Amino acid sequence: MIPARHTCDGRNTSPPLTWSAPPAGTRSLVLIVDDPDAPDPAAPKMTWVHWILYNIPPQTPGLGEAVADGELPDGTLAGLNDWQRTGYGGPCPPIGTHRYFHKLFALDVVLPDLGRPDKAALERAMHGHVLASSELIGRYRRQR
Repeated sequence: MIPARHTCDGRNTSPPLTWSAPPAGTRSLVLIVDDPDAPDPAAPKMTWVHWILYNIPPQTPGLGEAVADGELPDGTLAGLNDWQRTGYGGPCPPIGTHRYFHKLFALDVVLPDLGRPDKAALERAMHGHVLASSELIGRYRRQR
């Protein structure tokens, strides 16, 4: 379960994330955090994107708690979440327990500056360049 401090019911700050060494040949990392259970896990209609980061340097061992755009590792770029802004937006499910997929991708390239891409644009740019991926699934249900 995701602690409330990382959600709209708390401080809405990003969780700390760590990972081990990426595979040989990795030139950059991508992080996408999304919720495939929106708006209702019993009848999902869309995947809600909470956070997009790309061109994370491969030697980066993770991201600290409550990391802001200005504190990201050098070279890291941010995409647009579904609130149409950069940065982390925490869980705030309207109903039920939702799953939040924290997906990390190792790429064989450093992507060009895509501006502030949405998830679809970033995935198109990543196509054919993913060496490996990993995911962590957290869950959250609002206590009302």
